[in-house]
Amino acid sequence: MESTNIPINSSVIQSSIQSTYIFNNMCFMSKPYIIKTSPKSDISVIYINIWDTQSSVKAKGLINRCFNVSNYSTTICKGNINPSV
Repeated sequence: MESTNIPINSSVIQSSIQSTYIFNNMCFMSKPYIIKTSPKSDISVIYINIWDTQSSVKAKGLINRCFNVSNYSTTICKGNINPSV
């Protein structure tokens, strides 16, 4: 993270997510997974897997919502379905 020597890792992301009101009463299936879009880019994609109903009511309520991770603004987008998860 800028102006600190703290790397953005799954623990930092998870604590930011859990302190955000839009994730109240959410149960996470695993730690967030972080992927840098390219070696020279400053953009990353973070995947989260939540416990949800078969109709995905909770996930649908999160799509297009925004929250902050430190000084960075994030937007929640729908990911591809992964049948192995």
